[in-house]
Amino acid sequence: MLPSLFISHGSPMLALEPGASGPALKRLATELPRPKAIVLVSAHWESTDLRVASNPAPETWHDFGGFPPALFAVQYPAPGEPALAARIVQLLADHGLPARLDAKRPFDHGAWVPLSLMYPAADIPVVQISLPSQLGPMAQTEVGRALAALRSEDILIIGSGSITHNLRELDWHAGPESIEPWAKAFRDWMIEKLAADDQTALHDYRKQAPFAAKNHPSDEHLLPLYFARGAGGPFSIAHQGWTLGALGMDIYKFG
Repeated sequence: MLPSLFISHGSPMLALEPGASGPALKRLATELPRPKAIVLVSAHWESTDLRVASNPAPETWHDFGGFPPALFAVQYPAPGEPALAARIVQLLADHGLPARLDAKRPFDHGAWVPLSLMYPAADIPVVQISLPSQLGPMAQTEVGRALAALRSEDILIIGSGSITHNLRELDWHAGPESIEPWAKAFRDWMIEKLAADDQTALHDYRKQAPFAAKNHPSDEHLLPLYFARGAGGPFSIAHQGWTLGALGMDIYKFG
């Protein structure tokens, strides 16, 4: 059975400057059985309701600005899978989670950037699920649980976000060895609670975790972690790292 994954996707420039994360993602892809399809929640598809992308040929959306032309030239032409999307809607409905299909959604960079490093041939179907971020961690845990059975069908479940994400606090000249203490304290608390499977504390992270609001001024980049955890099994660390002083690049496995 495949695990589910939480991937800290960092800056969009990860696609061109993969640093330590690139080899870690490549290694992870080679160690896992080749998936038949990938189901992914990205921090960059926030929505008010729950949606499932059913586009058979999603475009590569460069949903950012201010980066070099080479990044805008990157394409990730993986197919969608409308039949799997429809099945996901049914699985969610069976768990009391109404969702609807979205036939126009492209791949945002939270999807195509890490996938371009894991599966550069872009030949595995990908279905994105939206992130109703206003519903908080518990809702994402439930979405993950509703889809956990897909893992036994060689379908890889991924939550793509960031273990820490405060862009205003980044040091654009910091090396990978430079880590802000407040960012490390938060990351370490999350690892402790994940290892202990302390769901109550994890769902209440904004009140219990050190420097929670400083690391996550808004929830959206941490919530994919709860999706991956809900879909998966026992927690383990696949990769740890930092960039720009306070942007955690951790990758976690569940199962």
